[in-house]
Amino acid sequence: MIADRGDATRGGPAAASRAVTIAAVTAPFTRDLDECLAAISVLVAGARRRGVDLLVLPEGALGGYLRALPPRGDDLTPRGGPPALDPDGPEITRLAAIAGDMVVCAGYAERDGRYRYNSAVCVHGGGVLGRHRKVHQPLGESLAYEAGRCFTAFDSPLGRMGMMICYDKAFPESGRSLALDGADIIACLSAWPAARTHPADDLATDRWRHRFDLYDQVRALENQVVWVSSNQAGTFGSLRFVGNAKIVHPDGSVLASTGTGAGTAVATVDVPAALRAARRGLNHLRDRRAASYDKQCLLAGEPYDPRRAAQPAGSRAADPRPADPRPVSPRPAGPVR
Repeated sequence: MIADRGDATRGGPAAASRAVTIAAVTAPFTRDLDECLAAISVLVAGARRRGVDLLVLPEGALGGYLRALPPRGDDLTPRGGPPALDPDGPEITRLAAIAGDMVVCAGYAERDGRYRYNSAVCVHGGGVLGRHRKVHQPLGESLAYEAGRCFTAFDSPLGRMGMMICYDKAFPESGRSLALDGADIIACLSAWPAARTHPADDLATDRWRHRFDLYDQVRALENQVVWVSSNQAGTFGSLRFVGNAKIVHPDGSVLASTGTGAGTAVATVDVPAALRAARRGLNHLRDRRAASYDKQCLLAGEPYDPRRAAQPAGSRAADPRPADPRPVSPRPAGPVR
């Protein structure tokens, strides 16, 4: 079971005021890394002029996302798909240099030896504050990426933060794991498309856009955290993204949103005050009854893998991948594609 990190009533009277200006981006990003970094430079410069402290870019901001779900064709060839980057390589170094004194979160395809992950990195002051590997994989995404195995909060100049990627937010355990690890601000980086079947002509009425928005508000409210949601915009391959980046208050109300087109949503939030307001009466972390829940409800856990589930007990091979920060059960893994 995940242990709460500190007091679930964080944000009480003793918490210092901390007004933070937050920006969530809706924008298109391609496979051209130089083009992506140039676009990020422009977005950071514009955010800096608006006094932004935290800028959240979409999933695949460095090198783009897949062209289709399930992935096919070029996305599955050894040299195809989003460029796989070293997590400590020159592109991440350039991103950190662009960020400077701003906290910036961005998504990218991570190479770790033989394996490829759909990852996010948070940078500031020329260095890395935190990392996340996408855990939950929709619609055959596992053909292109390995799954991450945990949700871990990290300290930042703006307070304790957490990250997740796109489909991770469909699972309440994801946000709850980060909230119990002390995150007061959660950034969700997405490349969330419109519905695959019977999509709406108007993105504003698309049912997958409705889900995207609903998850953002519910995850903020159920964990009583500041929620920052970014997304890709436009069309890439066969995917048409719903946009609608936003900042959500811990009470579930949307503070700022871009709508379906490219743009930047900006809001200033006194984080401790917002948490106090949301948790003053009904405090969802404090009032949990962990002993009453099935243990599988207490963790984000390991994503279901039919390859692993089909193996007889006692015959499962050890996982050759580098260990994540927290111990998990082993599972077999596929190579970088």
